Order: sequence, then C-alpha cells, then structure tokens
Amino acid sequence: MMTDWIPFEDGRYVVPEAFLIAAGNAAVALQSPYIEIFTGRTGKRWLKGGSLVHNLLMVELMEETGELDILLNAGENFGFLMRSPDIQAGKVFSPSVRSSIKFMPTQPWQPLTPTEFRELKAAMKLITSTTR
Repeated sequence: MMTDWIPFEDGRYVVPEAFLIAAGNAAVALQSPYIEIFTGRTGKRWLKGGSLVHNLLMVELMEETGELDILLNAGENFGFLMRSPDIQAGKVFSPSVRSSIKFMPTQPWQPLTPTEFRELKAAMKLITSTTR
C-alpha cells in the first residue's frame, strides 16, 4: 500500500456516517463507525476501521453480491469510497443483534468531493429493519 493516500495523522477517528454498499446501490448504515491510522515498523502508514451492524441487514445486503464497498463521511468535507475492503464480521443471525465488523482497505480509498459524496448517498437504496 502507498503511504501518501491517508490524509490523517496517526490516531483513532470517529466517523460521522458510513455505509456498506452492494451492487445496485443497496446499502446498510454502519453504527458507531471509526477508523484508526497507524505507522508500522517499516514507516508505512496503515488504516483499519470498524463499526457495529445489524447482522440480518448485512446478510440481506450480501444476498445482492459478495463484493461490498464502504462509503465514509469522515467529516469536514472528507468523503471516501473504499472499494472491496477486507471485512470481518460476526456470525450471529438474531434479528435484534448487532455485531462488530472490522475492515481494512485492499487498495487506496477514493477521495470524494462533497458533491460526489452526496450523489452516491442519494443513489443508495438503504435497507433498514423497517424496509425488509
């Protein structure tokens, strides 16, 4: 991974909003999302993140496709699209259970202008417990 694509200093950052997005723009909101930036022993900067998600909604989203992207609003006009990150999630399928997920980019994320972020968000078909 390149070291210059992460515009933040080392630390943990709360992300105001984030979404898992499948093909066809089906999406699920992530709850309490965050990212962590850190510098490894070799001097490379890395990013990883996590959040909570309602498991059944994520399962429904994955019925669309196995490939998911993450749309992040990091605040102050910092929007990013993370294509096909590595995602690790819990495997409990009770309707009311939320599990933590962890994600790590497989390639540099795509910076978005505020307009691009709003357009992607407007195109989403958000899956919620009331829309199922």
